[in-house]
Amino acid sequence: MSRNVQLPRFTNVRTICQKELRSYFNSAVAYVVLVVFLVIIGWVYTNSLFLLNIASLRIFFEWVPSVFLFVVPAITMRLMAEEKKIGTIELLTTKPLEDWEIVLGKFCAAWLLIAIALVPTLLYYLTVALLGNVDHGTVIGGYLGLLLMAGVYVAIGLFASTLTENQIVAFIVAFLIMALLYWFDKILIFVPGFLTSVVEYLGIDYHFSSIARGVIDTRDLVYFLSLLGFSLYLAVVMLERRKW
Repeated sequence: MSRNVQLPRFTNVRTICQKELRSYFNSAVAYVVLVVFLVIIGWVYTNSLFLLNIASLRIFFEWVPSVFLFVVPAITMRLMAEEKKIGTIELLTTKPLEDWEIVLGKFCAAWLLIAIALVPTLLYYLTVALLGNVDHGTVIGGYLGLLLMAGVYVAIGLFASTLTENQIVAFIVAFLIMALLYWFDKILIFVPGFLTSVVEYLGIDYHFSSIARGVIDTRDLVYFLSLLGFSLYLAVVMLERRKW
């Protein structure tokens, strides 16, 4: 019986995800984001390869998290804000859908778009593998770390989009939260000694760097999954606020 109840719910999530993903590619959003992302990362990679004569993905993995700070909010700012502005959120919520289904479906669509943007960068990995020795473990860890980081950022961006119907405001809020998490472990010299370990643990780049070295630590996985789940929970709470 429980299986029969759960199946339609995840079918709803998949339907919303497919709808949102199509909407990205039916507009200029997906193409602009993909082109901008790939141009910036491609420029960084080719500079390190041809100008610095470094056949390595290290600079690639160092730059992508910074680019995510701008790319992910641009993808997520419209998810809920646009629905609110044009009034379709009310139509969406009158359908037999749970709020968490709406949130999860939109989250999956935006996360998949980021994953699609990362696929062409595998060419850099193939290039490095052909030109010299490559540590496959660090490459796998790096891409896993990027997907986890992107998941957290998408969840935060989705939460920010539930706060307002203005997409620019949603972009700014998401960017500020993501930037704060990104810089936590870079301001340790200004933090009292007894708080250093706590602030360092809160920094998302600290955990990404650990995974990108090819070290899969359960503490890092717990950090990413907890932050992702908490952000999605906040998004569901803010969506349910209309009922209060």
